[in-house]
Amino acid sequence: MSIITELAQQAKQAARKLAVLDESQKNAVLTDMAAAIRANKDKIIAVNEKEVARAKENNLDEAMIDRLILDDERIEAMAEGIEVIVELDDPVGKERVFGTRPNGIEIKKMRIPLGVVCMIYEARPNVTADAGALCFKSGNAVILRGGKEALDTSLAIAELMQDTLEKHNLPKALVTVVPNPDRALMQELMEQRDYIDVIIPRGGEGLINYVTDNSKVPVIQHFKGVCHLYVDSDADLDNALEILLNGKTQRTGVCNALEGLVVHQAIAGDFLPRVAQAFKEHNVKVHVDSKGSEYFEGADVIDESGYGEEYLGLEIAIRVVDDFDGAIDHIAQFGSNHTEVICTKDKEKAKLFQRAVDASVVMVNASSRFSDGSQLGLGAEIGIATTKLHAYGPMGLESLTSEKYLVNGEGQIRQ
Repeated sequence: MSIITELAQQAKQAARKLAVLDESQKNAVLTDMAAAIRANKDKIIAVNEKEVARAKENNLDEAMIDRLILDDERIEAMAEGIEVIVELDDPVGKERVFGTRPNGIEIKKMRIPLGVVCMIYEARPNVTADAGALCFKSGNAVILRGGKEALDTSLAIAELMQDTLEKHNLPKALVTVVPNPDRALMQELMEQRDYIDVIIPRGGEGLINYVTDNSKVPVIQHFKGVCHLYVDSDADLDNALEILLNGKTQRTGVCNALEGLVVHQAIAGDFLPRVAQAFKEHNVKVHVDSKGSEYFEGADVIDESGYGEEYLGLEIAIRVVDDFDGAIDHIAQFGSNHTEVICTKDKEKAKLFQRAVDASVVMVNASSRFSDGSQLGLGAEIGIATTKLHAYGPMGLESLTSEKYLVNGEGQIRQ
């Protein structure tokens, strides 16, 4: 038996033991996991620093290195994320009445775990803690296959979580990190449909496409984040500028960073000179259409073929549109169903934007950086689904469950 089949079988068996735990038992385990991560932060950082140094020696791009780095603040955020999950209601076992049939049979639906979740991701060691905690609270075992760049850090975090599980007399197979980054093992993971219930890839577009094209296990897709800010004709331009700079410059190597700016032509002459000055101060490279190019010195002038890029750096694509409908059309053509933002004072137009735009998160007068599980009250997220089966947007506890029917009768038979 291969190591992957063995890990998958063990996870399946472990998930059955987790299914019978009540919420208080789960919360006790998670509280201890958070404490273990916090108490061992120096050990985690020591391992992580070696991986970061190796990544720099191998000339990994800045976005990848940013995702790889763990420091005191990010480790504390991991621990706090787990503690927030403790405070959230456990969806497992929640029932809702579906109806009563004319023959008296009562129909309910009950929330149940998906079973075994497999995460395939790149240089994001924090995913180990987030996914492990979310899956545990929602009753799922999780198999984590991270990139080689963060393998040692992920193993260090997983070991702390596994030690906690064993202290509570639970199988450590509930949180498993594949110890070898060999791509052949990833392919084998994607063939374990007898033991793995769903695969969630999280990373670059190439990884997502590879998993989607090759997996025999159902895939929840988390494609790239080409997020736009549309500044409408009646927007508060001070607020719009703050939202733009926060979305573009606060942290560039993340999927909820802004990659596109769409501006109504009526305010382009007032707004874009301010944007140009701010971007010059922040060293943001600008790609802009011919209408907006006059406001930017040394910008890259582009046509339609230049839009739709996920830069993950200090770059942005700008377009001036004739009207509101032009903005909607641009987003429909070049967005990635991740997060879209409008700045406007018109409440009716804001509502129309939120209804018309097809994205998993649609915001009004707020930064795209809030498109995040922790910021939306989920505690943490296992990813941001950009397709609609079965989840859309940041995936928290409820997104890691399904429903089954409960049918209660008193001896009825079908005629």
